Amino acid sequence: MDKVCIQGGVSLNGTVEISGAKNACMAMMAAALLTDEVCTLRNVPQLRDVAFFVQLLQSLGVSVQNPEPHTWQLQAKNITHEAAYDLVRQMRASVCIMGPLIGRLHQVIMPLPGGCVIGNRPIDLHLNGFKALGCSIDNQSGNLHVKAKHLKGNSIYLGGRFGSTVTGTANVLMAAVLTPGVTVIDCAACEPEIVDLCTLLQQMGASIEGVGSPTLTIRGTDHLKGFDYTVIGDRIEAGTFVLAGLITQGTLHIKGFQTQHLNALWHLLDNIHADISIHEAEGSVDVKPCLDRLTPFETTTLPYPGYPTDLQAQLCVLGLCIPGISLITERIYPQRFMHLPELQRLGGQTWLEGSTAILKGGTPLSGAEVMASDLRASAALYLAGLIASGTTSIHRVYHVDRGYERFDKKLQALGAHIQRMDEG
Repeated sequence: MDKVCIQGGVSLNGTVEISGAKNACMAMMAAALLTDEVCTLRNVPQLRDVAFFVQLLQSLGVSVQNPEPHTWQLQAKNITHEAAYDLVRQMRASVCIMGPLIGRLHQVIMPLPGGCVIGNRPIDLHLNGFKALGCSIDNQSGNLHVKAKHLKGNSIYLGGRFGSTVTGTANVLMAAVLTPGVTVIDCAACEPEIVDLCTLLQQMGASIEGVGSPTLTIRGTDHLKGFDYTVIGDRIEAGTFVLAGLITQGTLHIKGFQTQHLNALWHLLDNIHADISIHEAEGSVDVKPCLDRLTPFETTTLPYPGYPTDLQAQLCVLGLCIPGISLITERIYPQRFMHLPELQRLGGQTWLEGSTAILKGGTPLSGAEVMASDLRASAALYLAGLIASGTTSIHRVYHVDRGYERFDKKLQALGAHIQRMDEG
């Protein structure tokens, strides 16, 4: 197991290229299960989760090739409907195989998925959607046994306590494209990653209306073809580097993503007087030093197009840099604040009231030993380490490898003093 040591006090400067979207590529790779034809997916980030997902697909019988970096060719000719526990337990995104297997094979046996701990994330909305399509579901010794002898289109509501479900929308959508009749998904997730999946499925021959809206209408077909598709840039990685530039008072050019996917972040940064220039046509953003003029903020994480929960932890670090009180309320995963005690270890003044983080900024941070609890918390600790005096040692950094491609190397290329080493 590795740890990372960061020597703080250096501004980030230079250009960074954003990788493919982690939250889009898993469902797209699962979409290859919908056809027996060759599927090519490009701009796939080199991540720990991608490696696990490839192993999962191979265990199902999918032929997998990696002809060049960031490109995968998948062909699901002779596949099985049963997934192995040892692979599924390692990441929650493995649940994405359920929808395609239900649509293609009309059955699936799968353990309940694992993943990082950021609060309760049940898949009941996924299962309710499958039931509405005609599936029977039994839980036997921790394994979900799903059978779909007579699939039929239906009206499905996917809203939950904290809004729509992104992975659930992708899952039910992929089952519906091979389901006879018309399926209407209400309260569908509108995230760019869902729009990208819909575009890929349309390339395969699926009939989907209402893309980008909360209501998707799917007319099922009995055959889908292969695809050759390029994944969108990762808006969360882009937002992380934007915040890193502001926090370290650096000059950054961040490119390779669709800037309109982060309008909620741009709105917040504009309100606090950040010096950023957005180039929508080029898919890039310029960040300039402006920390001394930033003002405290108050925001709430919401489903897209609201402020993303996946940028909440990183924003907490910016709040600690701005004198005054900033507030962040978490409405997607109310328990997603495990990074706050670790930021306190660095000297950050933070409090948690219910699902709201209270951040008193302006006190310098100092290096310490901290523990990463999940993917985005890891990124937040990296950002805090960049501005903390002395050395910050971050343990369990394997979390960051799940969602950021070569994060250490990209930061080093921008001037950060980072060393990765074995815990021993």
